[in-house]
Amino acid sequence: MGNAWRFPHFLLSLHPINQISNKLWTITRRKITIRNGGGIASKAANPFAAKLLLRISKMKTFWNTQGGLAQLTEWQPNCWIQVTCPTEEDQRELEEKFNIPDYFMSDISDTDERARYEYDDGWMLIILRIPYVKEIRSRTPYTTVPLGIIHKRDVTITVCFYETNMMIDFVSFQQKRGEGFTDHVDMIFRLFLSSAVWYLKRLKQISMLVDKAKRNLDKEVNNESLIGLSRLQDSLTYFQTSIRGNETLLSKLKFKLQIDELDADLIEDVNIEMTQARETTSIYSNILESTMDTYQSIINNNMNTVMRTLTSVTIIMMIPTLVTSMFGMNLINGMENKPWGFVMAIIISIGVSGLCWWFFKHKRLV
Repeated sequence: MGNAWRFPHFLLSLHPINQISNKLWTITRRKITIRNGGGIASKAANPFAAKLLLRISKMKTFWNTQGGLAQLTEWQPNCWIQVTCPTEEDQRELEEKFNIPDYFMSDISDTDERARYEYDDGWMLIILRIPYVKEIRSRTPYTTVPLGIIHKRDVTITVCFYETNMMIDFVSFQQKRGEGFTDHVDMIFRLFLSSAVWYLKRLKQISMLVDKAKRNLDKEVNNESLIGLSRLQDSLTYFQTSIRGNETLLSKLKFKLQIDELDADLIEDVNIEMTQARETTSIYSNILESTMDTYQSIINNNMNTVMRTLTSVTIIMMIPTLVTSMFGMNLINGMENKPWGFVMAIIISIGVSGLCWWFFKHKRLV
């Protein structure tokens, strides 16, 4: 992680002086650096920055899940430990304090880790793929990242190496709901439900971006809009693969975890949302693919039209050259000593060129 962190976008709204869009904030332990286009401005750390640094560095939160979601100051049995963007020190602390298998953290940190579960020495590891939005200028603005759920007896830990809107919303919604979780199984399936809901939210955003790009392409076919559509196509591919992996994982966990009647109803809701997310992703992907094919055909058609026009113009421009070359040869043609010879050559050139232009126009070749 080093001594710097990427400034989470949601924290920009915590202070009125930070209502600035399209800026990249980098926070170190001594200063805040704002990068905005061509300029870089640095400010010495102030009390507000110190609070932010304290909040960012303290990415481990303890939650009491009984009868609501209340924050605790230290770990208690059967509480939920939420770990976000852990440093190497945080990882070592968790492994030493709870004797978590050391490879659990490395698996969760792998951005390409597939959705799966496994058991090791009584510990259960569940890796769920959740949606994540990168920077706007990123090559793939919408992608997925792994969320790890680690459980053993009275210890339940969630680990994510990215600050995601889904987890922020999950905590906020559970606090408003005010019921907490009946057990760790209830919490696991509610995380599945939240991920499905957030996939649908991100898919709506992708749909809006696709519509915007299509409107721009209707006005003018340009590379920027086509590249944007291609990147969104990549994002939909990531979504589709991750959602299918989550569905497969959910179907396996139904037979591995102890499920009661309430959990069965919750699983049904998760299945409905997952199916809707998968089908919506498939529909958007097919629409985007057909749109790309359509614009590719339009580009090829425009290229053919331009080449056809240029070929016709080349033929028309070649005729005057041919006529003047014939009359300019060192041969007797009967027009050498005539005063109207030059004018006659010009008239023949214009006449034949005009006849060819009319023919090409009639055949819609120009």
